[in-house]
Amino acid sequence: MHPKTKSGFPAIRQILRQSGQDLTHQDREDRNRGHGQLDTQAKLLLFVNVLFITAGALSGTFVNVYLWKVKSQFAPIAWYTFSTHLAGALTFWLAGVWVKRFNKMNALRLGMAISALFYLLVLVLGTKVVSYAALLGLVQGMAAGFFWLAFNVVYFEITGPDNRDLFNGWAGLLASGGGMIAPWISGYLISHLSDARGYTLIFTISLVLFVVGVVISFFLKKRQSEGSYSWTFAFYSLRKDTNWRWAFGALAGQGLREGVFGFIIGLMVYIATKSEMTLGNYWLITSAVGLGSYYVVGKWFKPSYRKWGMLCGALVMSGVVSLFFWQVSYATLLIFGAAVGLSYPLFSVPMISTVFDLIGTNEESARNRVEYVVLREFGLDAGRLLGILVFLVVTSFSTTPITLNWLILLIGTGPLIAWFCMKRLFSRVEASHPKEEN
Repeated sequence: MHPKTKSGFPAIRQILRQSGQDLTHQDREDRNRGHGQLDTQAKLLLFVNVLFITAGALSGTFVNVYLWKVKSQFAPIAWYTFSTHLAGALTFWLAGVWVKRFNKMNALRLGMAISALFYLLVLVLGTKVVSYAALLGLVQGMAAGFFWLAFNVVYFEITGPDNRDLFNGWAGLLASGGGMIAPWISGYLISHLSDARGYTLIFTISLVLFVVGVVISFFLKKRQSEGSYSWTFAFYSLRKDTNWRWAFGALAGQGLREGVFGFIIGLMVYIATKSEMTLGNYWLITSAVGLGSYYVVGKWFKPSYRKWGMLCGALVMSGVVSLFFWQVSYATLLIFGAAVGLSYPLFSVPMISTVFDLIGTNEESARNRVEYVVLREFGLDAGRLLGILVFLVVTSFSTTPITLNWLILLIGTGPLIAWFCMKRLFSRVEASHPKEEN
């Protein structure tokens, strides 16, 4: 058992001791400030995060609809999503050396800049976009890879076990707010303008928001990691560390669902209603439910609730898919979205917090935080890519409603797989971060 310090982190003096590979002096100041609270840098990081997510939510769902309207087939959209996640995983791995050795804030800015480039390309290509769907997915994946790699490393550095659930609760709350308003605005604009003008306008607004995010990011303090980057660290950890094998399995289970549900649900709403405005209303309502749930989780959720809270979330997320066997309509999709919005925070906050607590278990793991963030992304993307490949294979043979329902039900069990793997880690991680004595 590692000794505690006044800050409540295990062996924090060893973890934060200035050496060639440990956390920097700035990281030490950030973590020692605001015990159980969020300091200015954490709040600023939340602001950059919500800008990135809102810009993506404004147009992200409607990129899929736009592709569907040009060519009403699942394959181009699935390949676009597949190449996005593939490029994201590769970018995480290749950019790790930059984030580990140089200024990671530049990687975060580059991610937002490439996102702006993505929407510029969509504007230039117009209706030809479907022919370049997979290539555009690679651009989008690179943008996400650079941004989320840098974001997750900075997030780890400025939070600890005492305020990580709080940060994740606020991050989810703000993201739900952006996800609630942005798609509704998009649906309104597209519905009240001609298709071409509406889509051009929302893609342009997203481009501008990403540029604003780049500007705001300069108010975040420069952070430079130290030490050498290990290209094979992720594979070594999976071979040698039992805890990370279970974490990888849990992340893959989460990704299995995310890869397909990330595009199929919005498409199902649009196919059922043929209305961008209704799709915008759908995300407005379901994200409002998620916003309220994230507020409750962020305010009252405790580390001791993680195991059973995550199980409740996983059961609801997996079970509510059975609605589609009864009927696929706007009403059932709305019930599905509201149930997921209510339960997803219970599932995601324990997942995120526990995996990042695992990264900060001891001195060695904290020093290799960049490599662990890459490993985390590998787990998520392994599940996402597997889910999309299964979707592509099955739909190449049949796209009948019953086939799609069974396929979505199968992929929708991912959260239960994730919980089965994570339940072995909750007690181990909590024991490695003992509570502060009164």
